[in-house]
Amino acid sequence: MPGARPLSPVPGTAPGTLEHMANKRPQADRILVAQLTREAGHHAKWRELSSDEETAAVAALRELAGGRADLPAEVAGVLEGAREGEPDEPLTRQAAGLCRKAGADPEAIPAWIEEGRRRAAAARRPPFSGGLHAGDRGA
Repeated sequence: MPGARPLSPVPGTAPGTLEHMANKRPQADRILVAQLTREAGHHAKWRELSSDEETAAVAALRELAGGRADLPAEVAGVLEGAREGEPDEPLTRQAAGLCRKAGADPEAIPAWIEEGRRRAAAARRPPFSGGLHAGDRGA
């Protein structure tokens, strides 16, 4: 519907809040998200993991997360959303699945999937060049 505000991906928050929240949170959380992303990617393979590999990966992610479910949910969702339709989608889905098995909050993941899609779309846009401004035309 034209002029309608988009719905927020997280109930009780304004649209676009996930990115705003991600940028305003403590540096320790941002570092932990980076570590979780790296660890999940390190364990993901282009084949099915053995039971021992999966157990080790999930244990490593749980240890890094330190009992938090929000950050593995962010990693799982952003990975899934950002890599949809890409050649490495199976690999990133496996990494996201490891985060899910490590205790990611399943209710938070859909909002982070949307954030991953938004980030991927933004990354595909060409850089802003400055271009002509409305008042500069024909001068």
